[in-house]
Amino acid sequence: MTPPSTPGLARFNALVEHEAFTVLHEACACTAWVERLLAARPCATAEDLYAASDAAMAELTPEDLAEAMAGHPPIGRPKPGDPASAREQRGMAGASDALKAEMLELNLAYQEKFGHVFLICATGRTGEQMRDAVRDRIGNTPEREREIVRAELGKINRIRLARLVEED
Repeated sequence: MTPPSTPGLARFNALVEHEAFTVLHEACACTAWVERLLAARPCATAEDLYAASDAAMAELTPEDLAEAMAGHPPIGRPKPGDPASAREQRGMAGASDALKAEMLELNLAYQEKFGHVFLICATGRTGEQMRDAVRDRIGNTPEREREIVRAELGKINRIRLARLVEED
């Protein structure tokens, strides 16, 4: 049996296209991903929306991924005035100055190697866990890292979509 639509999902499905585009683009800065989700509307359930997101993520080109990553701030430096960014990076909020400094250095080294910010689904992670992840991943090949980034971005998008459709 299909679960009933939530008020948030019904509201999302009812948005006019340019409003839905804006809401989705706030969740993920990749135009190709947004367009694929717009084409999937209306979604009968939140799971249908998540499945559309997953399918869109699988089809993104390296250029699409770069566009999506450009919308994410470095770990430890959430976008000013962006509550989603601050909420997702909460694990760095109470980090020591030494850990914050180390993350800055690691972020810069990672960005120099891969040409983009270190992207991780930071929700629920401590500063130390994020630091350990960047340490582990900096040794990856660009191809391996691109696939990890794709998976992490997919997790972030699901969390953001859940927040969107579960709101009353």
